[in-house]
Amino acid sequence: MPRTARAAEGGVVYHVLNRGNDRKRIFRKEGDYAAFLKLMVEGLQRVDLAIFAYCVMPNHWHLVVRPAGDCDLAAFLAWVCTTHVRRYHRHYETTGTGHLYQGRFKSFPIQEDEHLLAVLRYVDANPLRAGLVEQAEHWRWSSLGKSASVEAKGLLFPWPLPRPENWREMVNRAQSAEQLKRLRTSVNRGRPFGSPYWTQATAERLGLEFTLRNRGRPRRSR
Repeated sequence: MPRTARAAEGGVVYHVLNRGNDRKRIFRKEGDYAAFLKLMVEGLQRVDLAIFAYCVMPNHWHLVVRPAGDCDLAAFLAWVCTTHVRRYHRHYETTGTGHLYQGRFKSFPIQEDEHLLAVLRYVDANPLRAGLVEQAEHWRWSSLGKSASVEAKGLLFPWPLPRPENWREMVNRAQSAEQLKRLRTSVNRGRPFGSPYWTQATAERLGLEFTLRNRGRPRRSR
């Protein structure tokens, strides 16, 4: 029987993502984005968790977080997502019309070195890659565009490593195809993102060895 992954480990940095059901739009107007940011601030008052970056897109959102305890990531996201769904349906009078989210959130652990900077950059650059803005900082609903968003007050925590002085320039510069491929694999499979040694050790510690294996059936021996 395959080993199942343990709860997200406290003290580890994670990238977290969730999408609208069938990738449908869940943030229709500015008030929807603002309400979600305020909701996350409320969540931080209930659960011990640090948020280092976020990006709320029309049909999904990204977070980079560090939960304090082993159950804190699940507790934070359960409260935020459940409350968001309830308030959304009440506001739009859509109760009983189906799921808002595609399912449970996706997440993967991140090594706290240049790999974390790569993930933070990936999150901040999301609206730029999607063609929603010409400069990443022009997207109001992200950690890079936070200066224009009073709703985000109290949402972000200091990074666990120095922020490059040319960060805005780095975010607006395209990441390499190889790095994006690795990041998307981690997003889709929950694979730890770090050096080969760290990735292997972290996968073994957290019961994520299955994320390191290639998908598909093994070939039959002849």
